[in-house]
Amino acid sequence: GPTRKMPLTASAMDFFQLFVPDNVLKNMVVQTNMYAKKYQERFGSDDAWIDVTLTEMKAFLGYMISTSIHHCESVLSIWSSGFYSNKSIALIMTQSRFEKILKYFHIVAFRSSQTTHSLYKIQPFLDSLQNGFDSAFRPSQAQVLHEPLIDEDPVFIATCTERELRKRKKRKFSLWVRQCSSTGFICQIYVHLKEGSGADGLDALKNKPQLHSMVAKSLCQNASGKNYIIFTGPSITSLNLFEEFEKQEIYCCGLLSTRKSDCTGLPPSMLNNSETPQSRGQYRIRMKGNMSLICWYNKGHFRFLTNAYSPVQQGVIIKRKSGEIPCPLAVEAFAAHLSYICKYDDKYSKYFISHKPNKTWQQVFWFAISIAINNAYILYKMSEAYHVTRYSRAQFGERLVKELLGLEDTSPSH
Repeated sequence: GPTRKMPLTASAMDFFQLFVPDNVLKNMVVQTNMYAKKYQERFGSDDAWIDVTLTEMKAFLGYMISTSIHHCESVLSIWSSGFYSNKSIALIMTQSRFEKILKYFHIVAFRSSQTTHSLYKIQPFLDSLQNGFDSAFRPSQAQVLHEPLIDEDPVFIATCTERELRKRKKRKFSLWVRQCSSTGFICQIYVHLKEGSGADGLDALKNKPQLHSMVAKSLCQNASGKNYIIFTGPSITSLNLFEEFEKQEIYCCGLLSTRKSDCTGLPPSMLNNSETPQSRGQYRIRMKGNMSLICWYNKGHFRFLTNAYSPVQQGVIIKRKSGEIPCPLAVEAFAAHLSYICKYDDKYSKYFISHKPNKTWQQVFWFAISIAINNAYILYKMSEAYHVTRYSRAQFGERLVKELLGLEDTSPSH
């Protein structure tokens, strides 16, 4: 849970600033103004530009965050006369001023000579965000490594052409997280850039166990020695990785797939389906030290690799139609923790910022801001302030937008 007690009067902005404090926003102001100056020195002066202020930067973020609540395809719809217009917040800043800030917005204006990292334009912000996550929250023992579902606006998907849809799906990175499966709080973010196209594309990389092993190690670099139990999907699960984690006192439970997983070192007899028909709930086990390979049957064969649960401990999967199905405890635990993450995706994925810039670092930035707001709401729900105001996720987002824009209205919005 939270590491600090927030006051009863804590606002949405107070929770958000646990992760994005004023000093980070002030740095955005400085870097944006530096970039604007450099840009104009190179391409000619811009008489309409005036240096951005901290108040304007907060309002700029507020406008962007408002797209996560109202799901307008373009943030500029706020100033239009159409369905997504929002006169109550459009008056804070003119559209032309917003577009100027958007044009010059930067987190790192200059590339240093030592920088080789492709994400140098956003890495300081990601590091700051990570420090905020680490200091504000203590995760539960059980955590999940996965790619969070980033919801696309269903209205846009239904109306756009196939060409627009193809163009939109070409994201040049994959975003992975380590997530507390008891609360949904995202403890760590890892961004993997797609270097080039074709064979190195994102779809091709999904079948590369060495990539996912690297992702898992990066996500768990701060987890060693804490006896965490990490749940993983088929692309990450492998005997070599789990044994490496066990040396660091990180324990694992993963779903295994003969098609997607690295099955090196596993007995072939457990990877082949038996020809004799099996009844639901039957399972076979092979062990090596603390590691167990479980093959469990439920309308198909499911394989699990774990060193976190004893294979002889019994669990049960409850189905609405077929009742209780016996299984090892590891299978029950895996199903429970993964179902929680599905519930998190259903509830929070719709609140990702809708603005889709062309630049990769900006796409990563808005995804990271969206995750920070979701984390802020999770902390708010666990605080005493929630029992006073009881905002829904949408209301919390609206409150945050109003506070960033400096609007005086403090009454809950419905």
